[in-house]
Amino acid sequence: MKKGVRRMVVASMAALCALGASFSTSAYELNPEVKDVTPALREASTVGVWTSENPAMKNAPNKDAILVMTFGTTFKDTRAKTIDAVEKAIQEANPGVPVYEAYTSHIIIDRVKAKEGIQKLTPEEAFAKLKADGYTRVAVVSLDVIPGMEYSYDSIITKMQANNFKKLSLAMPLMYFQGTEGEPDQIVEFLNALKSQIPKMGPHEATLIMAHGTPHPGNAYYSVIQDRLQQLGMNNVFVYSVEGRPNLEDVIPKLKAGGYTTVTLMPIMMVAGDHANNDMAGDDEDSWKSMFNASGAFESVDCQIAGLGGIEAIQQIYVDHTKAAMEELGDTAVLSTVSVDATELADGT
Repeated sequence: MKKGVRRMVVASMAALCALGASFSTSAYELNPEVKDVTPALREASTVGVWTSENPAMKNAPNKDAILVMTFGTTFKDTRAKTIDAVEKAIQEANPGVPVYEAYTSHIIIDRVKAKEGIQKLTPEEAFAKLKADGYTRVAVVSLDVIPGMEYSYDSIITKMQANNFKKLSLAMPLMYFQGTEGEPDQIVEFLNALKSQIPKMGPHEATLIMAHGTPHPGNAYYSVIQDRLQQLGMNNVFVYSVEGRPNLEDVIPKLKAGGYTTVTLMPIMMVAGDHANNDMAGDDEDSWKSMFNASGAFESVDCQIAGLGGIEAIQQIYVDHTKAAMEELGDTAVLSTVSVDATELADGT
């Protein structure tokens, strides 16, 4: 592949596998010597917003909708402050386009149904409803933080729907580009948005930002986050993860070596759910807070329990990513006059 990334609009191409969809994507510019740009090569070179176009539906009317995919949460209060707040911001930025919602966690769906009587939709159910409601072009927005396993799941589900809609697009997660090949550094953008939540610290105070972690290679984003923290002069902020690397065993020696005696723990997850309330700040002896206190190495351990979705600057990033996905659908849509408000979203419609 030739170095350099640019926006490429591909009018049409051969069928991808057996889907019969053509694709318009952000992609690496292929070397001009490549004469036969196969579907696999084009797909492999895709970066940024993914878009598909179904030639079989080229004469169908344009009727647009937005589908927000989120892992979900069983914590009702944080749901309202985070997931619902992001969806509301997206809706307000796109007043003529209805916003639908899907939970990717079937376990969360079942628990919310049992606890609250609210039926959340799976992605497949949400796509079926969109099609039944007559929408032909859908911009899919993932509320994932990094392009890890959950984002891959969102991507696969979306691509499997290519034959059911005239056009589909999939927005980037919160962080995607890393400042290479002329693209923005979205890790720095994220950290600048997070700054307002990080407490003011003295020379012996540190803040630990807790990520989820994943076995997916996307886990490497956390190392990039730590690198950018240092570049921004935030040398007393450390990232660690619940289920990946770096973990607390990696970070605690650095805290001791740096002479930090006061630490603040805060999550960098969409919602402040089970991990934040129990794994991080719970009273059980195996919570992070309890283990820090029991170590005797720190004078004070504080916890900030808030999800990323409640930060206006973070909401704006998702709004911007939604805009990019909507732009990929084109500007000739017949916009719906019906919007889906927060209460309808809460009912899973």
